[in-house]
Amino acid sequence: MEDVEEVVKRRVNALKNLQVKCTHIEAKFYEEVHELERKYAALYQPLFDKRSDIVKAAYEPTDEECEWKADEEEELTDEMKEKAKLEEEKKDEEKEDPKGIPEFWLTVFKNVDLLSDMLQEHDEPILKHLQDIKVKFSDPGQPMSFTLEFHFEPNDFFTNTVLTKTYKMRSEPDESDPFSFDGPEIMCCTGCTIDWTKGKNVTLKTIKKKQKHKGRGTVRTVTKTVPNDSFFNFFTPPEVPENGELDEDSEAVLAADFEIGHFIRERIVPRAVLYFTGEAIEDDDDDVSAPPRRSRQALG
Repeated sequence: MEDVEEVVKRRVNALKNLQVKCTHIEAKFYEEVHELERKYAALYQPLFDKRSDIVKAAYEPTDEECEWKADEEEELTDEMKEKAKLEEEKKDEEKEDPKGIPEFWLTVFKNVDLLSDMLQEHDEPILKHLQDIKVKFSDPGQPMSFTLEFHFEPNDFFTNTVLTKTYKMRSEPDESDPFSFDGPEIMCCTGCTIDWTKGKNVTLKTIKKKQKHKGRGTVRTVTKTVPNDSFFNFFTPPEVPENGELDEDSEAVLAADFEIGHFIRERIVPRAVLYFTGEAIEDDDDDVSAPPRRSRQALG
């Protein structure tokens, strides 16, 4: 811009002012998109509720609802179909039908790399009790946010029936850097307290450490409780200080957390059955949508 005539610079500045106005309109656009998502979430919910009822064996679908012709099934001969039917009947006689769809959500999590990376072996017996995941949007007129609700059947690990994770967002340009606006930002997230049954908290582990007394030279064994890797650490994210400054590790944890929360909301909840069967995995490789940006101000 150094070689540009002053009169032209003035006009470029005018264009920049127009661009700032565009970012404010874009921010309003995303606010209305959020309202549309909230509106349509109410239309989807009866279908998701029925999905949940089928998974947890509260509802048995009719024969008509169960009709589905997969591509490979179209190629089956009548003889093969009859053989498959006889084998199925034989299995029915040998054992009792499972209730609902066992380990539905655990299977979904294990099929998705982003989520399976969070899972530890000790998490799996708990996630077998996960019956549903719901997305709740903020009420009209309230600041933008969404909450993930993880619904569990009664179990031996904790007394909560619902675990929650709330993501607070904003859709407004930064006055000091308006051209950086690129859609809604996730400002922070809050988890919930898990009421663990005594001795069942998988986010902690007990270790024994030998300590030598400096003076006497005797050795004693000290027991310490330390953090343990677990999916359930998802519900205790790092807190963002008022000054917005985080250390590098906490910033990395929050960045990953925001990505996971967005993915569960945008992909897992709407298309859970396709992640259960594995059909959605290939689609994700071809079409990866970016999550809302995290605020640099909020993360330091």
